[in-house]
Amino acid sequence: MKAFGTNWDWRLLLLVAALALTIVAMIGFHLIRDQHVANAVAVVDITGSMNTRDMGNPVGSETRFEAVRAALVRLIQNLPCQSRIGLGLFTERISFLLFNPVEVCGNYDALESAFSDINWRMAWQADSYIAKGLYSAIDIASSIKSDLIFLTDGQEAPPLPYTGTPPFPGKVGDVKGLIVGVGGQQKSPIPKYDEDGRQIGVYGPSDVPQDNRIGQAPPGADKREGYNPRNAPFGAMPEGGDEHLSSVRSTHLKDLARNTGLTYAELQNTPGLAGPLLASTSIRTIATSTNMGYVPAFVALISMVVLYALAWASSPGRPLSGPPKRN
Repeated sequence: MKAFGTNWDWRLLLLVAALALTIVAMIGFHLIRDQHVANAVAVVDITGSMNTRDMGNPVGSETRFEAVRAALVRLIQNLPCQSRIGLGLFTERISFLLFNPVEVCGNYDALESAFSDINWRMAWQADSYIAKGLYSAIDIASSIKSDLIFLTDGQEAPPLPYTGTPPFPGKVGDVKGLIVGVGGQQKSPIPKYDEDGRQIGVYGPSDVPQDNRIGQAPPGADKREGYNPRNAPFGAMPEGGDEHLSSVRSTHLKDLARNTGLTYAELQNTPGLAGPLLASTSIRTIATSTNMGYVPAFVALISMVVLYALAWASSPGRPLSGPPKRN
């Protein structure tokens, strides 16, 4: 028998080690560690301007709806298991909760299907009071003790009155999360559809409110042509503007984020929402068990490769200096 330390001894040791490591890998062992997870409800703006085609790469290859649906699917793909995501919709001035946050890994198929079905036909009103819809979404998130992802282009319809954004009635920072601005920086036409969902053109200046003529008239309205305190408090001149064109209203959304304690992110410039969401929300950790069986399996594979290399190197029939030369 050869002395300990010879090639045969190392081969035997490698073979035994590979067998033992393979058994350990098959049985598996788990590492318990604290994992940062999310618990949030995603509320999506489903008003007509979200049909605008100014997203994707190249720009214009996707509608805002398509970009939002893809971003939400990527979100649940990138979040760690035990994270929870719910879904809500916003139109007019109210956000509506479809379902409470559910665990993303065990409910992946159902979540992906729900995100893929989001579209403008689900809207129950045509107006778009973004600030009020956000405040409503914050109330929902607060009531279910979750964080918030509010996805919108930020276009108020009708436009804000001269008094500006309505004040936030809640506590700043009570609900954490993201306001995600959706859309391009350049103004683009908003597609118009018939009742069967066929595009029949784009919205023109007379199709949307260009000015806010609800409530109290702004100072100086009495100087406008056709002013009448009862019948024409805003004057008789037709509205003018470019509200029939749409772009992401970043300034407005940043103001809303600052006023509510949320974090603003722009979808077109954000590769994924998982990182910004985890960075902006309440820190929630959960003890998770990770199967580390792949480690001994990898070491066993390396041991077998080394064993094979040693066997090949010591093979009696292996040529030592290449093929013999011909005379």
